[in-house]
Amino acid sequence: MTTVENNKNEKVEIILNDIKKTRKSDYINNFWMNLSHNEKQLEQTWSQVKEVMSEGKIPYLYKEMIYVAVSIMNNCNYCIHTHTFAARKAGMTDEVYAELMEVILLANKTNALATAMGCEVDKKFDISSKEKN
Repeated sequence: MTTVENNKNEKVEIILNDIKKTRKSDYINNFWMNLSHNEKQLEQTWSQVKEVMSEGKIPYLYKEMIYVAVSIMNNCNYCIHTHTFAARKAGMTDEVYAELMEVILLANKTNALATAMGCEVDKKFDISSKEKN
């Protein structure tokens, strides 16, 4: 159940139509419908999504897989499902998904270990450090 009331006005409709056109779909998912409660946020977020998630130096499929990883770490069930769907649509196979899960779980584990141990960043890896090994 949503915590906001969807808005339908001319500005919202223009943005939602752009989403449909850009995605080549007549479907508007719940995230965008719910975000319509705040026209400014809807417009800004859609603009940023169009720019960042478009094909670039990082292939679109990789961007979706990164989005899945971050969504898992942030525990956003909605985003996990929608971006896993998008990644599969962009070509992610079951085998690639299984490997992605292994990487995410390993990163979570080693991040927690490094944090718990208070590991200092090696000067070699710190780009701000003048001393490189």
